[in-house]
Amino acid sequence: MPPTLSAAQVRLVPLQPGHAEALGAAASDGELWRLGYTSVPAPGTAAAYIDKALAQQVAGKALAFAVLDAAGTVVGSTRYYALDPDAPRVQIGYTWYARRVQRTGVNTQAKLLLLRHAFEILDCISVGFETSALNHASRNAIARLGAQLDGVLRSHMRHPDGSVRDTVAFSIIRAEWSSVQRHLQTMLEKHQ
Repeated sequence: MPPTLSAAQVRLVPLQPGHAEALGAAASDGELWRLGYTSVPAPGTAAAYIDKALAQQVAGKALAFAVLDAAGTVVGSTRYYALDPDAPRVQIGYTWYARRVQRTGVNTQAKLLLLRHAFEILDCISVGFETSALNHASRNAIARLGAQLDGVLRSHMRHPDGSVRDTVAFSIIRAEWSSVQRHLQTMLEKHQ
């Protein structure tokens, strides 16, 4: 079961079936499901999206969160996945937000919480991020966090629309965590 992670601007809570209606409303703000390279639930599919995330969680492959803003409104979703307790290492992904909270500090605060938990509680040696080569907004957001580009996995998988996806891989390693943390805190001060 994922922990609840909280800060001033955002709270990450374990994703539950009861979040379906609110998650669907958040996804409708910006119609992000129309981008063929994202995995944002289309209208009427939030319950199935949650079921799939929770099935991955039961299988030990993911820890899924609903992202709530300061008012307690569901504004998106994120998760740890590709959990590797032997390293230990995790990936952070399946992240998306309602358009109204994009570029507001919500993502920065959520990533700070997730990274702090990964490095300081889970004792990870590395945290990875992957996105479609076509998703320039996501690539830029990951780079802004301070993650380093590891490379491109060509013809790595398929997008939800069936097209072939090249995956851009980034990571932050334990030795970089303190400087990345300071960088994210400085970024958050700009949003206050």
